[in-house]
Amino acid sequence: MKLRIVIGLFLVIMLGGCWDNKDINHRALPIAMGISYQQGNYEVFLDIPKVTEKNEGIQIISAKGNSISAAVNKISMNLEDQVDLLHLKVLIVDKAFATQGLSEITASTIRSRHISPKTMFVICDEPLDRFFKGINNINNGDGKEIYDFFQKNSGWNPEIAHTPVWKVFRSIHSYTNDVVLPIIKSGESTAIQSMGSGILKNGKMVARLNNEQTLLYNVYDGNSLDGKIEVIGKATVQIVSSRIHNESKFVSGKPVLNSELKLKVIILDVIGNPSVEVIKTELQILLRRVMDQIFRKVQLANADIFGIGQHYRDDLPRTELAQWRTKYLPEAKINLEVTTTIRNTGNLKLR
Repeated sequence: MKLRIVIGLFLVIMLGGCWDNKDINHRALPIAMGISYQQGNYEVFLDIPKVTEKNEGIQIISAKGNSISAAVNKISMNLEDQVDLLHLKVLIVDKAFATQGLSEITASTIRSRHISPKTMFVICDEPLDRFFKGINNINNGDGKEIYDFFQKNSGWNPEIAHTPVWKVFRSIHSYTNDVVLPIIKSGESTAIQSMGSGILKNGKMVARLNNEQTLLYNVYDGNSLDGKIEVIGKATVQIVSSRIHNESKFVSGKPVLNSELKLKVIILDVIGNPSVEVIKTELQILLRRVMDQIFRKVQLANADIFGIGQHYRDDLPRTELAQWRTKYLPEAKINLEVTTTIRNTGNLKLR
């Protein structure tokens, strides 16, 4: 009797597994989805890996509709497989769409639950048809470059912003927390080229950061491991760890934030024969200069990508907090102190 039960359970498990596998095999699992919006119509691009013996290459399929779901349904209707967006890794919008605003698409993405909130949100610096045509070039690789480009255990670099859908949704409904999205385009010698990042305020792109500024944004945000900084004319250093300590207060009704950024770095190479102290001094000057540029850009755009307002939430009533971006952020003063520790110099002999 026990033997029959065991055999029966075994068959149920095996048959269930077979049906599950069959179901998965009849699903199209896109890696990336591109969305553009023009004159009331959406155009959707799906980057779907080809199922072949060698599992190489991708298939780019597009459709238009008066809504994103309508366009996706058109693609699914004309495919032999059902489109499953739950495994989507990257969601790409063109620059015009990002400038117009991503509130509606973000809300519908979170509400529908057809796309994971952890999906990366990305801005494309060129028309999406040109971008997907570029990455579909067989000379660029196996078609999974766009997935690898944003994976921290693969091709991600600290000069690239890393923002999932749920952070964009949170920023749209927050008075004190905005975000940056990576900006990319198809490359000439590589499949993808980083073009810096876009600053989003209430879901709309209002300004841009270059790659160097994005790296230092990541440093301030504690997301900068292995980032490399070239100290002009002196050396190249690699960040091992970063830590930020903030103290906030109001002075004469204006917010003042004292920030201490502690970095541990290693020296990769040097030009000439500079001393360790010269490299540390030049690095601190460089970091303060670039961070001041970013702070000024953020204040002009009224976009709090550093979450400075988070430190004042207990000091302001909700009615005043709602005016944080326009009333308090432009008047905020940020005093940044940079402390650098050179952990080791490898095989370099420095004074």
